[in-house]
Amino acid sequence: MPGVVEVVTLIDAPAALVFDLELDVDVHAASLAGSGERATTSSGRRTLGLGDEVTFRARHLGLPWHLTSRVTAHERPHRFVDEQVRGPFRVLHHEHLFTGLGPDRTRMTDRLDVTAPAGVLGAVVARAVLRPYLRGLLRRRAAHVKRTAEALHRSAPGSGP
Repeated sequence: MPGVVEVVTLIDAPAALVFDLELDVDVHAASLAGSGERATTSSGRRTLGLGDEVTFRARHLGLPWHLTSRVTAHERPHRFVDEQVRGPFRVLHHEHLFTGLGPDRTRMTDRLDVTAPAGVLGAVVARAVLRPYLRGLLRRRAAHVKRTAEALHRSAPGSGP
């Protein structure tokens, strides 16, 4: 059974800056440092583009996790999508949306559609454990991106008082 997890974050920074930070694997790894997150890209670049793959290694729920995703849509600065190509889920589709609310404010929406393996048992585990856990991870990542984007935007020349 599929399940969508959605997290919306308001950020006082331009959409293009937030978009670029979300595609930076070092920012991603720093946002989840508590899980020992490490990221390796197929291109060797630290910022992902269309078709790039990234493999994440970390400990979640007390277990080692390896997941490889590919960027399957890239529409800067409005939207990108990454999808699992190898990993623990039957399906993992992560859509990132960036809506400008003015020149210096962005609504960032993470929409994660995940289907666990193992049929009915997997669906029960996904509903009871996995979705709440993933929602917490998305919130933690979003808070880190918000802090980073707002700090960079405040320090940019001509960005405020």
